Amino acid sequence: MKTIITITADGSPTLYMPEIQEHYHSVFGARKESEHIFINAGLRNCTKKEISVFEVGFGTGLNAALTLIEAEKSAKIVDYKAIELFPVGNIIYENLNFFENNIYKKYFQKIHQCAWGEQVAITDFFFLTKIKADFTTFECDFGFDVCYFDAFSPEKQAEMWQLSRFQMLYCAANQHSTLTTYCAKGQVRRNLQSAGFAVERLAGPKGKREILRATK
Repeated sequence: MKTIITITADGSPTLYMPEIQEHYHSVFGARKESEHIFINAGLRNCTKKEISVFEVGFGTGLNAALTLIEAEKSAKIVDYKAIELFPVGNIIYENLNFFENNIYKKYFQKIHQCAWGEQVAITDFFFLTKIKADFTTFECDFGFDVCYFDAFSPEKQAEMWQLSRFQMLYCAANQHSTLTTYCAKGQVRRNLQSAGFAVERLAGPKGKREILRATK
């Protein structure tokens, strides 16, 4: 599918897909949205020194890069796995200027350039495994402490948000793990609850009233 780089309100870029009329991030601020939902509400909510993260929807790699930065700052070891069926091409990610810091820019490029299907040590604190697969048929054979659920909206990809998918994640998740997502729709909340998660509504980033955090 064709993707177009656009600039969001906080100055950070995102991708727009005309075919499905969907942005990868909030137009109110791509980086701020990711920091709010996945870093603040998800990663920082985990008190372990060694954290396993599973991202549903690798996309632009922004969530992975922000997690790497947090791992470096906190000196926590993060084992990061991300699933994506349609990775963005090098022409796209090379022009996604999320970071002014040259070291962070280098890490962001390395995240995209490293091989798929194998664990790669990006830094001493951040280990990445990119999984090229279809999440709608994926069966998780590893546990995780934090899940970033960052698929396209239920209106565009309903099959990603089905009860069966959350049941699969619940079975794989470690005890006391959390799942965060930008989507606070009633059906998504009910599906998470039916899968076994305890679900809470949290204040959303700019432009969004609420987000969800689910706990096993």
